[in-house]
Amino acid sequence: METRRTLLVDAFADEPLAGNVAGVVPDAAGLSDDRMGRIAAEIGASETAFLFDADEAGDGAKGANDADDRLRYFTPSTEVDLCGHATIATYGALFAEGAINAGDRTLRTNVGDLEITVDDDGTVWMRQNPPTVDVIDPGGEGGSDLDADRLGDALGIDPAALRDVGADLPVAVASTGLPWLVVPVNFLERLGEAEPDMAAIEAISETYDAAGVYAFTFDAIGAESTLHGRAFAPAVGVPEDPVTGTASGAVGAYLREVGAFDGDFPDELRFEQGHFIDRPGHVRVRVSGDEVRVGGRAMVSMDGELRVPAEDDDEIIEA
Repeated sequence: METRRTLLVDAFADEPLAGNVAGVVPDAAGLSDDRMGRIAAEIGASETAFLFDADEAGDGAKGANDADDRLRYFTPSTEVDLCGHATIATYGALFAEGAINAGDRTLRTNVGDLEITVDDDGTVWMRQNPPTVDVIDPGGEGGSDLDADRLGDALGIDPAALRDVGADLPVAVASTGLPWLVVPVNFLERLGEAEPDMAAIEAISETYDAAGVYAFTFDAIGAESTLHGRAFAPAVGVPEDPVTGTASGAVGAYLREVGAFDGDFPDELRFEQGHFIDRPGHVRVRVSGDEVRVGGRAMVSMDGELRVPAEDDDEIIEA
C-alpha cells in the first residue's frame, strides 16, 4: 500500500467551489494505466490530470521537442487525449504553491506538445493545437439527418431556438485538439431550459467523432461576457461539464471561421459557463491566425492523500 498526494482544484474560477473541478495528482511517477483509471474513478471529478516528468511519456504521447512536463488525463471511465480545465488546474496549483514560476513551459500530451504560460497573477494560458472547423450541412452528405429537429430533441430545446440562428451560425465540428459539435441557440432562457437526452447526445457525438456537444448563445448573463455555453459529453463519461477549456478554444476558432463578428474579431473573448449547475466560471479565449489560447485561474479546494494498492494487490482503493 502506498499514498499519493491528490488535489481537487477549481479551474476557470476566482474562488473555491466554483468553475470546473479537476483532480490533480502532482507526482504520478510509476502509476500504470489501470491505477490512474481507478484513482480517477475514486476522485470522481470529470477529469483527473496525472503529472509526470516529460521523459516518462507513456503510451500515446506525441511531441518532437524538449518538454518540461507530461500530463495524462482520465475521466472516471476512460482516458482522454486532452483536457483544458485539468491543465489550467494543474499549473494553477503548481504556481500557487511555488513549485513553478511565472513564465513559459512546454507540456507533452497525447495530442502533441503544447505551450503553457503562467502570468504573474496566476492566470494560466494554454496554447492549443491549430484549429479545424468543419461546418455540417444538414442537406449534405453525412449530415442529412442532423437538423434542428434532431438536435433540439437531443438537447431538450425547442428546435425553433436553433432554427432562429441557424442561417447565420451553422452547426459545426470544431477542434483545437479535442473535437466538439458546436450548436448555436437563440436565447439564454432556451439554453437554460435544456433537458438533454444523454443517449441521443452520445449517439450524435459518436457519429461525428466528437467529445460532446457545446451549445451556446450570445445572450449571456454578464455584460462583459461574449457568450454563455453549456457542454454535454456523456460519450466520455461527463453528462454536463461545468466550464470547458478545450471546447472554449474550439468555439473561439469556430466564431472566427464563420465570421460571427463581421470581420471585426475581438482580441479576447470571454465565455461564461456553469451557472445552470451552480458552478459558475469563465474562460478567456484569444484567437490569432492558427494560434488559439485559453486562459483562466484556478483555486485549490482540497489537498490530501489517497491510499493506493500496489500493482499486484487486489484490494480496493480506499480514500
